[in-house]
Amino acid sequence: MGTGWAAERVAAAIERVAPLAAQRTAAVRPRLERVLAAFAAERLGTHHFASVSGYGHGDLGRDTLDRVFARVLQAEAAAVRLQFVSGTHAIAAALFGVLRPGDRLLSITGRPYDTLEEVIGLRGSGQGSLAEFGITYDELPLSASGAVDGAGLADALSVPTRMVLIQRSCGYSWRPSLAVAEIGRLIEWVKALQPGCVCFVDNCYGELVEEREPTAVGADLIAGSLIKNLGGTIAPTGGYVAGRAELVEQACCRLTAPGIGSEGGTGFDLHRLLFQGLFLAPQMVAEALISAELVAAVFSDLGYAVHPLPAGNRSDLIQAVRFGAPEPLIAVCRAFQACSPVGSYLDPVPAPMPGYASELVMAGGTFIDGSTSEFSADGPLREPYVLFAQGGTHRSHAELALERALVALEPLRAASVTLGGT
Repeated sequence: MGTGWAAERVAAAIERVAPLAAQRTAAVRPRLERVLAAFAAERLGTHHFASVSGYGHGDLGRDTLDRVFARVLQAEAAAVRLQFVSGTHAIAAALFGVLRPGDRLLSITGRPYDTLEEVIGLRGSGQGSLAEFGITYDELPLSASGAVDGAGLADALSVPTRMVLIQRSCGYSWRPSLAVAEIGRLIEWVKALQPGCVCFVDNCYGELVEEREPTAVGADLIAGSLIKNLGGTIAPTGGYVAGRAELVEQACCRLTAPGIGSEGGTGFDLHRLLFQGLFLAPQMVAEALISAELVAAVFSDLGYAVHPLPAGNRSDLIQAVRFGAPEPLIAVCRAFQACSPVGSYLDPVPAPMPGYASELVMAGGTFIDGSTSEFSADGPLREPYVLFAQGGTHRSHAELALERALVALEPLRAASVTLGGT
């Protein structure tokens, strides 16, 4: 899988992150205890694995799944639905479900993730964006260090605002992810300025990374994907919304229809996978975090800028590596794809993807299409050419993929040195 020197580099990274790996492994137990307590409290049994067909009215398994997720996410209510095709879809349902014409949406974490730009109306037209429904959007730029502009928050909220959007993950930005405690402080500031403002958190990639979820520190509503953290690598599709019961219901009315809301939607007899995925999630999240530490250690040792730094604070699964040129970004994605369990024979090439402003190169050889739960990586083909790695069902997979990546990078690094680069 690699030459001796590449294996030695990865071995050094393994030794470097060993104390962090031990901490992440120890954190599995309290997260798993929370999941098991939710299962026990809702008396989960095999009869909950079956679904009601058709409309799905009175589906006991679905209703139990909602209550289990609400407990795990420390929320008043939750709606977990296979009908959500992605995290972006769940977020869009929350936005359209709560906001009304004339309302104002304010992002206080700068520009949202690429796939929300067309939802808001920052790109595209004629598809029913928030802007086309008369919803005003503003954003508070992040500081140069990637922090929320606390000083500018009061000015930004001097205008009546129905909803504040907080993106927990760094997304495709070179910035720190927001710790749950920081999210709590931001919500306190918002509520002090506008008590009736809804605080909505895009929770994608953040679930079970920390002891608390944003709903435990004042978030009114959160949303995310089931084919990321909480699916435990086996959820076939889906997403969730969680938070205050009336807001969750409003999001469900957008997903289905007013008057139906959370009462509709079959589970296609797939509830077992969602319950089992949630059971596996604490372990999978811990392994993904350890894999992220390995990526940070390997590439920082090579002199590349990484974010977060090894042993840095983490509130999501994403590890960013800045290459500064397209060639190494593509080479690493190709190496990771070659070490994927599915589609290892494929050659990732930059291509457009629905919802994204730039072409993407993506190593995503996962069992669930688009899940990124197995070790994977991607990046937009734009300056400064940053790789975003995530997932990893076991750290050994990341180790093997990193060895391949080092071998693939070596000719490019040698050529750069020859030409007088760094």
